[in-house]
Amino acid sequence: MNTQEAMKQQGEEISARMKLVRRKVLVMSGKGGVGKSTVAVNLAAAMAAAGKKTGLLDIDLHGPNVPRMLGIDGMRLESDGEDILPYAAAPNLWACSMALLGVDTSTALIWRGPRKTSAIKELLGGVKWGTLDYLFLDSPPGTGDESLTAAQSIPGLTGAVLVTTPQEVALDDARRSASFAASMKLRILGVVENMSGFVCPGCGLETPVFSSGGGEKLAAELKTSFLGRIPLDPLAVSRADAGRTLFDIESGKTREAVRAIAAKFEEACAGL
Repeated sequence: MNTQEAMKQQGEEISARMKLVRRKVLVMSGKGGVGKSTVAVNLAAAMAAAGKKTGLLDIDLHGPNVPRMLGIDGMRLESDGEDILPYAAAPNLWACSMALLGVDTSTALIWRGPRKTSAIKELLGGVKWGTLDYLFLDSPPGTGDESLTAAQSIPGLTGAVLVTTPQEVALDDARRSASFAASMKLRILGVVENMSGFVCPGCGLETPVFSSGGGEKLAAELKTSFLGRIPLDPLAVSRADAGRTLFDIESGKTREAVRAIAAKFEEACAGL
């Protein structure tokens, strides 16, 4: 098989996998440190907790944090002899990451664009997700090879969720992600404003630490849905470090904020 035939076959494999997924969503941020992976993990967990069959594909090859945040770091994906099987991280929630394929995440991944593109396409075509309601792709910050490969390789990509913090510097970078989405003819499903305030672990009072309203302002600019705000919550941070999502606890202000975001996200996806 020559290179052109191999590329065609891989494209057909990706198409066959993705036909079984109702909604494919790219979770993006213009810069690092805004909590994109936290949003991706907990949004996926919210959908799974609501009974939706949900997949979470970590395409941040240089910083694969999804396994740690789901408490499955150190695990290895298995095969049925032909296909890679995603890891069952929770009821209705399956995950896949390069970190679960034996890649040493303690050292830097020094790969150029073509190799990263190849790796992502192999994941898209080689992982047996089966029938899903949602597949979330946790992309790295910015608009590099990983996001570009996903946008160009996944047929029927439903859209993107933009994650930002309220500050103008983060909003500037989020606008560049929006520009990328427009150039890819990718629908922006909504904006999430993360770290919108600090939740006191003692009394539960929320105090605005940074400016506020930036995410809502951006959503208005982009004429898309403002999905909601997530406060900076020490409990949520400790949960992520311990490999537990917000939906591993019974209640909490931040959990309810994410649940409300998930509900608005479903509304934004209605009919798509």
